Amino acid sequence: MGEEGASGSEHHRLLSEMRAQNLDMIRFASYRTACKLRFVQKKANLHQVDIWNVIEAFRENGLNTLEPQMEVNVSRLETLISSLYHNLNKRLPPAQQVHAESSSGLLLNWLLSAYSAENTGKIRVFSIKVALATMCAGKLMDKLRYIFSQISDGNGQLVIWRFEDYLREVLALPAAVFESPSFHYSSDLSAKIFVGSQKVTVNDFMDTMMSDPGPACLVWLPLLHRLAGVESVVHPITCDACHRENFSGFRYRCQKCHNFQMCQDCFWRGRIFGSHTNEHEVKEYTSYKSPSKQIGHTLRKSFRCVPEKGRPNIPRFPEEPEKTLNLSHIVPPSPLPSHNGFPESSFMSTQFDVGSMDSRSTTRSPGKYSSSLDSSRYDDEHRLIARYAARLAAEARTVPRHSSRSSMHIPDLGGRAPSEGSLSLDSSRVQRELIAQLEAKNKEIVREIKRLKIQQDLENAALGSEGSSADNPALMSELRALRQRKDELEGHLSSLQDSRRQLMVQLEGLMKLLKASSVSPPPERH
Repeated sequence: MGEEGASGSEHHRLLSEMRAQNLDMIRFASYRTACKLRFVQKKANLHQVDIWNVIEAFRENGLNTLEPQMEVNVSRLETLISSLYHNLNKRLPPAQQVHAESSSGLLLNWLLSAYSAENTGKIRVFSIKVALATMCAGKLMDKLRYIFSQISDGNGQLVIWRFEDYLREVLALPAAVFESPSFHYSSDLSAKIFVGSQKVTVNDFMDTMMSDPGPACLVWLPLLHRLAGVESVVHPITCDACHRENFSGFRYRCQKCHNFQMCQDCFWRGRIFGSHTNEHEVKEYTSYKSPSKQIGHTLRKSFRCVPEKGRPNIPRFPEEPEKTLNLSHIVPPSPLPSHNGFPESSFMSTQFDVGSMDSRSTTRSPGKYSSSLDSSRYDDEHRLIARYAARLAAEARTVPRHSSRSSMHIPDLGGRAPSEGSLSLDSSRVQRELIAQLEAKNKEIVREIKRLKIQQDLENAALGSEGSSADNPALMSELRALRQRKDELEGHLSSLQDSRRQLMVQLEGLMKLLKASSVSPPPERH
């Protein structure tokens, strides 16, 4: 009963703090909903956990092996959420770490209030995936690709009843912040979004969900991501309604009143000044240009002989899902995912199925967190990478290198031309060399960090034995230098882990090519 009372008080405190922001005064339902969800996101520190970290947590805690409709109890959900924040703290500097227990408790109670019907203390796996994938940080495109992997069939086609289930779950988020009158689920929503019974591929899904305007019931979703992008944008002008200088966020310019500009708070809440009224048409800006730059931009547009280039198209993705390799016994999930914030485009450049990260099995027991300097884990990963590279080398050795071009026979490459075989060999050789270099660098840096840690402990012990560390400025200066060097090395180690993870993704793609080529028929020559 004590725990339930504490849980209820945390949830009520969150709602009270949200009400204190006066977000209900925002006139527009979409902005009001997005602001409320952004408030919850930041209070729970989910704005520091991106979609790739969330997918990794699903793998580590075995949610990828469970059926979407299966229910999990509170303890398992708590373990999943705790792993998110413990892994987050491993990526953050000591001064910026979050309070894992309070953040976990706040998020846990908010999710249970949104999805646990009749306070049963259980929540569906699909509800957890939709909620965390929506509320975490990251690009909307990456999140929607992951969602599509959860609601499509084996042929890469959208399953309508799963999409309806997704709408029901994602619209529970506005309801959790008291916006269900504006955005609520109904059985005819999916028919309004995808008219008819035509097949919906991943590209159709992305085009519809990311269009402007998108589905009416989800207009708050892209706004939530735009809010995150403009919070740090500062406009070096004065709001003409409240006279606040250097305001941040969105900027609104009246199209009727001369040079009348407002901050987002004034426009959202309908504050007016002078001859300006709320009926005037306004334009929203997410950045600031000085008047001179704006005039130059207008002149360049007027002298252009070709029309202005429109928005770049949404990237096109393979419509057939890739068959993923089962690497659960080769590459264990790493506790140091470095895709914090918005993922780099280079990570998406490899043709890697988003769903494959969530579809692999895991052997990690939830709730056990290893130290970032655990040398035994690093040695295990080194051995696993070496085994992976040896497997590639075995594939490459099956190809004769000195055969003539006319009589060359490459059975493992499916009878492809020699040039194609040499490209595969060169690619695998480069991968092996890169992995060997990473192994050497990783081992060296881990050894140096351990040495510095031991040296730092000795220095601390020596300082403690003398009674006061302030009496020895030379030792204090050296200790500060050692700590700074240790922080630099840990940051370098984190970047190396990121590079190694991307290499493993590329290696997986290479293994797919080698595996597919061994059974593919030789191409017809025209």
